[in-house]
Amino acid sequence: MNPTDARALAVAVKELFESAHRTLRGSAESTLVSRVTEHLGCPMTEIPNVALHLPSFEHVNLQRGVDAYLAEHTPEASWFGISGTRHFNTVIDMLAESANSGSHQLGAVDYTTVATGPSTSTEAVQIGLVCTSAPDGSPVVLGIQGAQDDHHEQRCHLQVLAADRATAAVVRDEVDRLTREHNIFRGQVLSFGMSEHHGNQLLTFLPRPALRADEVVLPEGLLTSIERHVVRTAEQTAVLRRYGQHLKRGLLLYGPPGTGKTHTVRYLLSRLPECTVFVLSGIAMIRHLRATTALARRLAPSVIVVEDVDLIAQHRGMEGNPVLFELLNEMDGIGSEADVTFVLTTNRVGAMEEALTQRPGRVDLAVEVPKPDTECRERLLRLYSSGTPLDLPSADTVVEATDGVTASFIKELVRRAVLRHVDQGGTLDGAVVHDVLTELMAEQQTLTRSILGGR
Repeated sequence: MNPTDARALAVAVKELFESAHRTLRGSAESTLVSRVTEHLGCPMTEIPNVALHLPSFEHVNLQRGVDAYLAEHTPEASWFGISGTRHFNTVIDMLAESANSGSHQLGAVDYTTVATGPSTSTEAVQIGLVCTSAPDGSPVVLGIQGAQDDHHEQRCHLQVLAADRATAAVVRDEVDRLTREHNIFRGQVLSFGMSEHHGNQLLTFLPRPALRADEVVLPEGLLTSIERHVVRTAEQTAVLRRYGQHLKRGLLLYGPPGTGKTHTVRYLLSRLPECTVFVLSGIAMIRHLRATTALARRLAPSVIVVEDVDLIAQHRGMEGNPVLFELLNEMDGIGSEADVTFVLTTNRVGAMEEALTQRPGRVDLAVEVPKPDTECRERLLRLYSSGTPLDLPSADTVVEATDGVTASFIKELVRRAVLRHVDQGGTLDGAVVHDVLTELMAEQQTLTRSILGGR
């Protein structure tokens, strides 16, 4: 056989094998791809790519939005899954691969658990598809994919498959609207954190504090002033809007460690059960300011608590402080009509940047939370000893001996007295409290006193 004939034979054999392979692939892909294309009435090659991409912590809300859409349009619809190796492919990628190589088949739906509150959770589709219809009745397939790497960021995805892009876009926008309408974060207390995987964002539900006013010990009138600035009824909000007055406000609580700033914030949160609250501290306030303020706008009325703001609000110096700039910009970026409250706490008000504490529209009330005076120390002693067998007819001696300490110090004093009573037995009275106080005031306890807020 001459070289020309040999080459022609080789090409023919190659084409024969490729044709056979394509035939086998076509039969292998039918279980998954046919499920989609038969519902849509068009081949995979004609399906436009329309998607909604959200941060991974929005997975629970995406599921709620899709569930609401299905309940309205196709309540009887059932989910189906994708088998085969997923790698980091999107739903549309896996369908395309299945159309080309039959590498994916119909399979069981993958579910994952997502939090819906501090102690509640539900199941959400990790990878799955469902046949439904557009508002005009056109066939549509929705696909959900949970947390997945997307340019080194974890995101969840909604894939909308339809015969034309306009139909898919309408469904995507409606699911997006329902996702916002049914947002599970609304009215919750939330805290941002970081996962170990590429430092991705995590959003944690926190229990809402339940405190009474008599559990917050501050100088006369101080708590009322703070509460009046932050806590507002729906009627008051409506009146402010009617007269064109700003809704956004900023509160700064400052004072030595252990005086009750965080405790006061917890009381305010208990007085705002309808507000969505975001608590930022440590690395979270550096990394999540933008995401937090965006959510706060969307879920207003809301409160953003930034604890120990002095950690980022040091004097900017020559090279500037980009984190401080971002905080100030985010506070300025929320319009005055937005019902968003910033509550900042600091132990070192002297280190705060003037722009943060003095410029209108950022902080409009700064309140010092001081060390407790004589009256407050007695109230604290009574408060922390309530529920214990402490017999203290007169607290004058203890109150006088604790001049200059913080609320945290008095709380620890009572706790140690109770432990001493458990160890030694007898009566839990002023003598036991004085023994513990003497121990705390000893020279070798200097650092302990400093940590607890003793003089």
